[in-house]
This record gives sequence, C-alpha cells and structure tokens, in this order.
Amino acid sequence: MNVLISACLLGVNCKYNGGNNKADMLEELMDKVTFIPVCPEQLGGLTTPRLPSEIKAMDGAAVLEGKANVISNKGEDVTVQFIKGAEETLRIAKLYNCEAAILKQRSPSCGSKEIYDGSFQGKVKPGLGVTAALLAKHGIKLYSEENLKELTEQLKIK
Repeated sequence: MNVLISACLLGVNCKYNGGNNKADMLEELMDKVTFIPVCPEQLGGLTTPRLPSEIKAMDGAAVLEGKANVISNKGEDVTVQFIKGAEETLRIAKLYNCEAAILKQRSPSCGSKEIYDGSFQGKVKPGLGVTAALLAKHGIKLYSEENLKELTEQLKIK
C-alpha cells in the first residue's frame, strides 16, 4: 500500500524554518507500507527556509474556493503557491495510487483536523490545510502523526 506522507515527518529538512518534524513512531509502519514523501509548500515553489504562513480566515477548503488566503507573517500573499503545491501533491498521490496520507497536523498545507488560526501566536482552530482539503475532496483518507493508531488498525484488517 502506498501512503503519501509529509516529508518533514520522515526527517526531511523541508519545514518552514529549515528543520523537520521527524516522527520516530513512523518507523514501525515502514515494513507495512511504502511512503511517498512530499512537501506541498516546496512543490508549490516556496523555498526552504521560508516565512511562516497561516490561513487568515476559514481553512484550506475556503482557500481552494477562493474565499480565503494564505498569508506569511510579513503580510505576503502565498495563496497561489499553496494551491499549486496542493495540486502537485494530488498529482503525485494519483500517480502512486495513494489511498491514504499522513500529514503534519496544524500546517497550513497539511493540517488534517486543525490548523493555526492566522494570528501567528500558536493558536489553533478546527479545519483542514490547503493540501489536506484537496486530498480529502478526492477521497484520500487523511491521518496525522497524532492519529497513527487508526491507520495501524486499518492495516491489520487488510
């Protein structure tokens, strides 16, 4: 089974600040699935490191509908790059027949249950990141590093 995954969770230094979010608990899944690593923000043309960005209003679904924007902490609108990254990530997911994705929680791209609220103060709100919203729209099951137990249970069934 191919599973799309936020590259930062595997230790790739693609996080906005040049670091990563390596999740050691993913190692136990490596013999059960094939990870397809992606960084939607890099795929959208943003550099690493880059300015932190958050969705100012609503969530990623609203961004895809043109009702909200992704803004950096310096006020730069990076919505176009986030949408392009989501589209490229979806293209990769389809290419590798990924039915599931493990995405970095709270990210403006990858948040699968909650995202930062746009205040750049570490506060969160319910909602999906831009990439998560697009993947969900196309039937890809979303997981995060915080709910891997669900994916592990699903894999034991199959």
